[in-house]
Amino acid sequence: MFKRTMSALIGAPLLLGLIYLGGSYTAFLIAVLTFLALREFLQIGVQMGVAPWYIQTSTATAVWLTSLFIGREEWIMAALIFWFLICLGRLALTYPKTQLTEANFNLLAVLYAVVMLSHLYLLRQLPRGIEWTMLTIFLVWATDTGAYLIGRQFGQHLLAPNVSPKKTIEGSIGGLVFSIIIALVSWHIIGGAPWHNYIVIGVIIGISAQIGDLFESALKRSAGVKDSGNLIPGHGGILDRFDSLIFALPLVYYGIILLS
Repeated sequence: MFKRTMSALIGAPLLLGLIYLGGSYTAFLIAVLTFLALREFLQIGVQMGVAPWYIQTSTATAVWLTSLFIGREEWIMAALIFWFLICLGRLALTYPKTQLTEANFNLLAVLYAVVMLSHLYLLRQLPRGIEWTMLTIFLVWATDTGAYLIGRQFGQHLLAPNVSPKKTIEGSIGGLVFSIIIALVSWHIIGGAPWHNYIVIGVIIGISAQIGDLFESALKRSAGVKDSGNLIPGHGGILDRFDSLIFALPLVYYGIILLS
């Protein structure tokens, strides 16, 4: 408990501070987080018996982040397409040495641990990006808190017993309600957009954050591991701490663009 508390007291201000500063500070944060998350994802693959492509995935990550940080939007889609074709091409050229499961896992490693997580940088770069980014983080925390408190007090019906035996439908609803409530409170304090936009964001995060949490739990169960890593004392790895945020970030980013 002490390690968990100390990690939160150090990690949370560092995370929020680098996001607040923006620019190269946020870029540095994203670069570190994505490479660490990628490594954890590949290590989970090793536990599942899947051969990791360290060089190829690291190169794809470097190309993606470079395109992102220098603002070359036309390169971003190209980088995704090339990575997709590289994975399929390796399968085609080296089959049966390379199996479909291996190609799919390494393809997903970059998409999940790098592309989805790096939307934190894209969100921060939007007009009023600091507000939207902080709102997203706080709503994810509100969802987790609400799901825990309501689930602990009123939980009766299991949500996904084969994935997480402690999460309940009541807790899930509580997490969604907490997210919407905090979103409305934020609208009252921050403003700058219609109230219903905040509700939409609250709903998006209240649902996607919980799915992201369950996905990472399913991934770890598939590999037979308790945590994705041990980098953060008392919390596990990067994926353990950012699983909910990884799913929420892209949806919030594109949701804000569509609502603007």
